[in-house]
Amino acid sequence: MKARNGKFFSRGVHFRDMKFISKDCPIRRLEAPGVASIAVQQHIGKPAVPVVEVGDTVKCGQLIAEADGFVSANIYSSVAGSVIAIEKRANPRGGMDTHIVVKRDEEADDTFVPLKPLKEKTKETIIARIAEAGIVGMGGAGFPTFIKLSPKTPVDTLIINAAECEPYLTCDYRLMIEKTDELVQGFRLIAKALGVSHIIVGVEKNKPDAIALFEKYDDLDVVLLRKRYPMGSEKHLIYCCTGRRVPPGKLPADAGCVVQNIATSFAVYEAVELNKPLFERVVTVSGQCVENPANLIVRFGTSFDYILENCGGIKGDIGMIIDGGPMMGATMLSTDYYTRKTDSGLLLLPKSEVSLSNPTPCISCGSCARACPMHLMPMDIDFYTQAGDYVMARDRGGVLNCIECGSCAYVCPASRALVQSIQLCKQKLREMK
Repeated sequence: MKARNGKFFSRGVHFRDMKFISKDCPIRRLEAPGVASIAVQQHIGKPAVPVVEVGDTVKCGQLIAEADGFVSANIYSSVAGSVIAIEKRANPRGGMDTHIVVKRDEEADDTFVPLKPLKEKTKETIIARIAEAGIVGMGGAGFPTFIKLSPKTPVDTLIINAAECEPYLTCDYRLMIEKTDELVQGFRLIAKALGVSHIIVGVEKNKPDAIALFEKYDDLDVVLLRKRYPMGSEKHLIYCCTGRRVPPGKLPADAGCVVQNIATSFAVYEAVELNKPLFERVVTVSGQCVENPANLIVRFGTSFDYILENCGGIKGDIGMIIDGGPMMGATMLSTDYYTRKTDSGLLLLPKSEVSLSNPTPCISCGSCARACPMHLMPMDIDFYTQAGDYVMARDRGGVLNCIECGSCAYVCPASRALVQSIQLCKQKLREMK
């Protein structure tokens, strides 16, 4: 179907996307690590509960931690070997999570254990398979996908988030041009699970080859999006693709839409059609300090050190190491961490591309407010948070409507840690609740 232009949203930021570094690197498979340290918390909600013990022998694709409650997700082993530890280890965002550590047996069969084939692909069986496979939102949110596919309000439209608006990241782009048919099958399966027929694929205009590929499918409504950050935000994507607005405090389903990511859609295809549980994903390794940038299929629990070693190592003077994209990813102190379902990228940026200056007092220039795509006043949120008045940050600043895109911090001339301040305020409000 011929692509159409989407609507524009005001504000946000525009910058060099730096995708040229890795966009022409075909997807290749990274060899399984000798040791996989697999976190049981790779999703929003309760951590999964280990169902293996130290000393157990496990196969690749075997369930090793079971979802605990409704908002949780199954965890599968990414390698075949022996469980050598179940212990607390640091995660890239500064916390401590339980990890199941599996030492790979190089002599063992490394092909995954398939899930039981579906006898029929109905709405109910597809959703159940998605839950069984442990699929979550792989764009970064990590929300269990089966829950999103069971909205409480009626929906009529599935929107595929193919914007990939974060700089540097090209993992979704490579899937779009290398696995187009598989992705479209994934789209259709998700639409069937939702009971809708209208499938919109929102793609930024800087991906013309992906757009041309999607236009070949008559059942896809391809929408061209302006290159603008944060175009991948659900609320902005819905508006640009449909003209509908999601009210404050409401969910996309309240506007009749469900949004799914490219990587998530591919995982759905593999789970339903190949009976494959989720234990690996495509990760972009990029930045001017990476010797050989790449788009790699990486098994969960693989150390970032091992990934870099297989990309030729580090070059130049590193200014920042990031898990994910530079706008919403987590800055890491080292590469001594392990990959998860929500890890879309590993970036090594030189000092010339990052701001390492200490924050200075706010000068009330209003740059953050002009950039905020949610029309908030980030400087007020920061002021009230620093003063410890979290209720005012909520009531006057509207902190709960913030999507934490980082546009405000990007344009701030005083280098204020606005996103961290917003995250702190939300955490304090949760504690008060």
